[in-house]
Amino acid sequence: MIKIDSVSKTFGSGATGLTDISLVVERGEFVFLVGPTGSGKTTLFRLLIRDMLPTKGLIHVGDFDLGKLPNKKIPHLRKKVGVVFQDLKLLMDRTIFENTMLPLEVAGVDNLGAKKRVEELLSQINIETHAHKFPVQLSGGELQRAAIARALVLSPDILLADEPTGNLDPETSKGIMKLLQEINEKGTTVVMATHNVEIVNTLKKRVVTLEKGKLIRDEKKGKYGAS
Repeated sequence: MIKIDSVSKTFGSGATGLTDISLVVERGEFVFLVGPTGSGKTTLFRLLIRDMLPTKGLIHVGDFDLGKLPNKKIPHLRKKVGVVFQDLKLLMDRTIFENTMLPLEVAGVDNLGAKKRVEELLSQINIETHAHKFPVQLSGGELQRAAIARALVLSPDILLADEPTGNLDPETSKGIMKLLQEINEKGTTVVMATHNVEIVNTLKKRVVTLEKGKLIRDEKKGKYGAS
């Protein structure tokens, strides 16, 4: 599903984002990606959606070899990889329904089919009562659900979630984690970057730890810190 082989990323400034990372994530896994700020988590996510290329190494996502992927094929990759960005990237001048529908419009899905898909998904994510509100009218947890709905609208094989509980209270965070687990149980591979020690230690999923751009730990049923 995801295969990262000896990948390094050095930026034009000379700063190192990742150093010699090798990692395999199988279909249907739930993986926590942890590490301090600046450890390379967001860089790794950007590489996985071909927002940039590695300085060296190989990355395969499903059938896509990202190093050889022509620019015109990048939209095909991004149909397979949904992303919940840390800053959400919801359009403030569009309703939640319109935000969720946007990827379908870009993909050329017919209007009737797109509306039906959005209605079904907002109901599944339990945010249908807010469909015609604007982002400014929603709480933090509701905004996260809206961002997750938009990331799932094209039925991706993989969901990348960058700090989806970062600014939420513990109870709301539990609701978001329950939703992500349900999504995973239906077959979607989930990779979640987080600093939330309690969530990681409670759920006992696979934990991949980055530090200063290096992969320092990869544990099944792991904890946030060293076991």
